[in-house]
This record gives sequence, structure tokens and C-alpha cells, in this order.
Amino acid sequence: MPVIRVHNYRVEDSQLEALLAQRAALIDGIRRGNPGLTETRLTRLEDGTYCDTWRWESAEQMLAAISASQGFPLVAQTLALTSEATAQTGEVIDER
Repeated sequence: MPVIRVHNYRVEDSQLEALLAQRAALIDGIRRGNPGLTETRLTRLEDGTYCDTWRWESAEQMLAAISASQGFPLVAQTLALTSEATAQTGEVIDER
């Protein structure tokens, strides 16, 4: 069953371009080693925060990618561009 990992964070306007570039490289790198990542979506919310949604084919694939990413330097570099970061995971139970 698909799962969604939602990251919420703030990014300074001066850091947004760098975040977008690093995020793209990070997603490409994760997909090369973890084919279960099927979709990502970054949304700027009306309060100025960002909602970064990553969809995985299964919880097992997501957990394997999270474990593998611990040694991926671009993860820490990308997270360093954010503040007030949180993450939650949820199972998709209905889609239309």
C-alpha cells in the first residue's frame, strides 16, 4: 500500500534557489537507488512555509531509502537550508 512522507519547513527567500537545486539532485539520487519513490511535490503554503510531499509505493521502500540516505551528504546539505523542519508519514487509504 502506498505511503506519503510529508516534510514541512521554512526556507529563507535567499536560500530558495539553492534548496530547489539541491532538492532536485537529492530526489534524482534517491530514485537511482530506490525505485519506490513515485512522486514528489513541493508546495509553498500561504503562511510562507513549504510542504514537501514524497509518495512511496510501500512503507518498506520508504524505510529502506531513509536508512540508505543517512550516508548521502546531500541530505544534510539540503536540510541545512531549512528551519523548523518536521516530518510525518501516513498510509494512503483512499484516492479518487
